[in-house]
Amino acid sequence: MRITRVEALPVDRYLFCQVHTDEGIVGLGESGTWGHLEASAAAIEKFGQYLVGQDPRLIEHHWNVMYRTAHFRGAAIMGALSAVDIALWDIKGKALGVPVYDLLGGKTRHKARVYFHVRGDTTAKLVQGCIDAKKQGFTAVGHLTPFLDESRSTPYFKTHAQKMGDAIDTVRQYREAVGNDVDLCIEIHRRLTPAEAVVLARGIERYHPMFFEDPILPDNFDAMAEVAQQITVPIATGERLHTIYEFQMLLARNAVQYVRPDVCLAGGITGTKKIAALAEASHVGWCHTTRSVR
Repeated sequence: MRITRVEALPVDRYLFCQVHTDEGIVGLGESGTWGHLEASAAAIEKFGQYLVGQDPRLIEHHWNVMYRTAHFRGAAIMGALSAVDIALWDIKGKALGVPVYDLLGGKTRHKARVYFHVRGDTTAKLVQGCIDAKKQGFTAVGHLTPFLDESRSTPYFKTHAQKMGDAIDTVRQYREAVGNDVDLCIEIHRRLTPAEAVVLARGIERYHPMFFEDPILPDNFDAMAEVAQQITVPIATGERLHTIYEFQMLLARNAVQYVRPDVCLAGGITGTKKIAALAEASHVGWCHTTRSVR
């Protein structure tokens, strides 16, 4: 079997990759670099120059060739690599007539716990979303921000006392709405400084959130470790990281309690499986961030 064509497919606000073979099997993958999809599409096309004519079943080999090409990384390139990798696993599974999980060692469970994504432009709507999720049988709610999700173009200012006080009170309302039957996955969207993150985490720890997601920017692992060392709420992060080496640096600093790799950004199925092994070796939990990839 040989690869005959690799194409990037922009669809709405997503970017997919199709890898075609001479046996008619087509693999589908997705790039998770949603902020720079045009750049990622160009990287997919460039990877195609190498892949055409190759055996698609040599996944680990191709992964390393693409990763080492030109010695440059970054979100756009890793999103493209992830998309191609997922497509190659798709091809191999289809060729052998088995699901990909069989190729990775087999099924380990028959069901997985998920959390409900609560959305709303007011605190009242978010509180109601928590209540509705509980009624539907969910035992956790996520994407649950205490700051709302204002447009990036909307000016934002509150005093420190107002900002922290309002956010802490919002988490209180979430907890009182659902009691202890539902876990709260608090999402900060990287909008706090390390000092603010410590204040907020200490303020909401009495409400026992399951995790405190992306409290600060992901650029400085030492800063994330500084936050983790001063709070008791578990930190979840990783969906903006690209490589096993970044996750290893977080884990070595005890800066994360739930790793959240994006399979469409962190090296596809090949890269994400390695990240899972790193987390397992560090006794760190796993909370996968979802994508439209199937």
